[in-house]
Amino acid sequence: MDFKLTEEQLMIQRAAREFAQQQCLPGVIDRDEKQQLPKEQLLQLAELGFLGMMVSPEYGGAGMDTVSYVLAMEEISKVDSSVSVCMSVNNSLVCWGLEHYGTEAQKQQYLKPLAHGIKDGQLYTGAFLLSEPEAGSDATHQHTSAIDNGDHYIINGVKNWITNGSSASVYLVIAQTDYTKGHKGINAFIVEKNTPGITVGAKENKMGIRGSDTHAISFTDVKVAKENRIGAEGFGFNFAMNTLNGGRIGIAAQALGIASGAYELALAYSKQRKTFGKPIHEHQAIQFKLAEMATKIETARLLCFKAAWEKDNHLDYTTTAAMAKLHASDTAMWVTTEAVQVHGGYGFVKEFHVERLMRDAKITQIYEGTSEIQKMVIGRSITR
Repeated sequence: MDFKLTEEQLMIQRAAREFAQQQCLPGVIDRDEKQQLPKEQLLQLAELGFLGMMVSPEYGGAGMDTVSYVLAMEEISKVDSSVSVCMSVNNSLVCWGLEHYGTEAQKQQYLKPLAHGIKDGQLYTGAFLLSEPEAGSDATHQHTSAIDNGDHYIINGVKNWITNGSSASVYLVIAQTDYTKGHKGINAFIVEKNTPGITVGAKENKMGIRGSDTHAISFTDVKVAKENRIGAEGFGFNFAMNTLNGGRIGIAAQALGIASGAYELALAYSKQRKTFGKPIHEHQAIQFKLAEMATKIETARLLCFKAAWEKDNHLDYTTTAAMAKLHASDTAMWVTTEAVQVHGGYGFVKEFHVERLMRDAKITQIYEGTSEIQKMVIGRSITR
């Protein structure tokens, strides 16, 4: 095994770190407080080529590997997870799904501008519409319907917890066409946000990742052309599950970044803060916390890299991606809590950042498959 990063990967890591520190860090606390979409930062990400990192240059992407994507996600998530989750959705769930399963016409019309992230001078991103009020972890029971009506489908229903809900230009919608076939009657559709009959609900007032725009999306007799269906009839559930496998690598990398960011802040603080006549990192109680943080983070990083490497080498990465997301998200929650503890009372106030990272960490155990779902995926794999 070779654990050495390539020059290109190191360059991407540096670029992501500089972007995070120079463009995301200023104003991040204020954006969190005001629940402000980091639109300017996303436009800058698009200019860097980070909104379509893994898309082939043939379709306007940067053609980077998944390891590079993990590196960029980690660095940005150290500072602002609201930026990184928008980046993750556009890369992992929207662009990847379209490139691998879309028709050539769909790629030309939608994938190219999504990979660029800008169209006609405006931010152009996508959203992945799977979750519903009664279909979160149980994605096999979709209540949103897509009724075949000749040369088009008519979509009705409600989708919940949609990242990029109001800012996206394109929705990938998972809906039920034939209820008698269960999950084999589910289809996936490309739907433009400005299509008549679509209503974007109020922005959710969230505990963490408060800058990202999370909304419920309602469909009332929305007409979608047949050529906007992704894949063959009944392919929608497989499309969603295959896409989520890669998405879990992105969220694992986000969790890794949140943990790394909190650890770096705690380490720096432990060298500055003194008690009983010496820096607190010299006290065994703090030193042991830091040692355990560093170890948990490194194991999470290795799992993220392994999942990314398997994906890049066209191996089955389902189990490793689930392990990476499970372990990295648990690590993020534990490390951020301990980072607050290391800071003491200062950790409880916003200006020291760690309380925000702790709030951001929680969602990584929930979205794109809860920790319980990851355990089911892993359990089925190891007992098969």
